Amino acid sequence: MAASVFIDGAAGTTGLEIADRLSGRGEFELVILDDERRKDDAARAEALNDADFVILCLPDDAAKAAVGMIRNDRTRVIDASSAHRVAPGWTYGFPEVTGREAVAAARFVSNPGCYPTGFIALLAPLVKGGLLPSTWPYVCHAVSGYSGGGKALIARFEDDRDIAYRAYGLAMGHKHVPEMLAHAGIDHAPVFAPAVVPAHRGMMVEVPLHLSMMGKAASPSELRAALTAYYGASPIVTVESDK
Repeated sequence: MAASVFIDGAAGTTGLEIADRLSGRGEFELVILDDERRKDDAARAEALNDADFVILCLPDDAAKAAVGMIRNDRTRVIDASSAHRVAPGWTYGFPEVTGREAVAAARFVSNPGCYPTGFIALLAPLVKGGLLPSTWPYVCHAVSGYSGGGKALIARFEDDRDIAYRAYGLAMGHKHVPEMLAHAGIDHAPVFAPAVVPAHRGMMVEVPLHLSMMGKAASPSELRAALTAYYGASPIVTVESDK
């Protein structure tokens, strides 16, 4: 019997892509509300409570409100917003770092943010393994394509071809910083410098390391070997050598 999945926010860019990816999967059956009913809170509440799985593709406040509409103790929730990434009672949905069993068994899972995925993937294994200090003031430089920025940003980049590089988050208050701090195993919030470039999708995340200043940091070859070993069993993470 197929498990039912309701995507709350299915008309947005994230919701549409998730629906497309699930449409060919026989083990899932999508619960679909028409345009009028998806804006009706009563219809949404019914779908939220009837579905086996709910995927929230909503702004943060709306995602919190949707969770509050679930009145049963069985519906499992994946939240794609940043509302619950450091919230008590939620499991951070990064199996390679959080643990596959923990994510598989969790009822409430917060989907990792885009930039934090790269930052945490690089640092968490090395910090937790004692190869890099947790006390270092880390810096993260990152650029991404514009598709993840929603309809307004997509339109801006596709209508205005003169944008070459758009830095943002300059006040150091980016909403991704709390999860980067919480899940990378570090003691201080990183200096995070994100930017968007005229590419539809894709992302590059860099964490420069001044190893000679760190004292107990491992060598580059040791760091590379540790990451290779850590992700060796992962079906989706590949560690490339520069040699």
